[in-house]
Amino acid sequence: MNEEQESTGELILSCGPHISTITNIPKVMYGVILALIPATFTGIYLFGWSALKVVVISMLVAVLTEGVIQWILGRQMSMWDGSAALTGLLLALNLPPRSPWWMVLVGAVFAIIIGKQIYGGLGHNPFNPALVARVVLVVSWPVQMTRWIAPLDGVSTATPLGILKSDGIAKLGGIRLFDLFIGKTGGCIGEVSALALLIGFLFLLWKGYVTWHIPVAYMGTVCVFTGVFWLVNPQRYANPAFHLLAGGLVLGACFMATDYVTSPITVKGKIIFGIGCGIITGVIRILGSYPEGVSFSILLMNAAAPLIDQYTRPKRYGRLKKHA
Repeated sequence: MNEEQESTGELILSCGPHISTITNIPKVMYGVILALIPATFTGIYLFGWSALKVVVISMLVAVLTEGVIQWILGRQMSMWDGSAALTGLLLALNLPPRSPWWMVLVGAVFAIIIGKQIYGGLGHNPFNPALVARVVLVVSWPVQMTRWIAPLDGVSTATPLGILKSDGIAKLGGIRLFDLFIGKTGGCIGEVSALALLIGFLFLLWKGYVTWHIPVAYMGTVCVFTGVFWLVNPQRYANPAFHLLAGGLVLGACFMATDYVTSPITVKGKIIFGIGCGIITGVIRILGSYPEGVSFSILLMNAAAPLIDQYTRPKRYGRLKKHA
């Protein structure tokens, strides 16, 4: 502090030391895309060129829509930071392999404009944009969104969860847990192979882009919830391993519920968030009329994330406890 500053009482403010890191938004976004490559390639291999077409259209339209909207609104161009491409890829992986091109286009545009840019862009959206678009497509075109094909041969089929809901557990005899694990069942492009998804998730854990709290709490809660019903009546309800591997649980828990923007930031909050997702998914699957509940559960908990953060914030260092 010099003499002039001493005489005027001016204070000098400077930034304290911070932990520096080379991690940035593009690195994280493209890292998640890289982690999804095993599931994406598995889906394309199992379902053929139609699945590839869905992935390409969804990613391309998402990126272009982001660029156009940012140009129209005069915002900083960030269409190449990977966030729009990731949104497009996640949407594609949540769609049937033979989704019509126009429906994929509508979904990608809706995900970027209504799910993301209308709130101010990346970091401001309260809900996962890809899941917002998927739910809108399910409500708008339920027939197209429930047309499934068997892997490799392309014959029309039903998903394991659909069979369980419509025909009961007796019809699941031909579906092995190993088939669910590697992807030899019908379903959305990216959800059928739990093995491919877990490989990608382990990569994210290794890079430190996500933590284990939400996925483990989410999948563990579904196993406990469905396990109670299975123990009470195994002739009517499927076992927890089936619910863990069937449908979009692994994809949702590992890659969508862990979204930085729409999930809590504290460890306690993440566990509460995961448990909430698991309970809602279990209720919909077991007691609801719809066979799957992953998308709805994550979106509902996205809405609760700010409240969870508010009540799980750690006490500030040096803060005094109020006395009555």
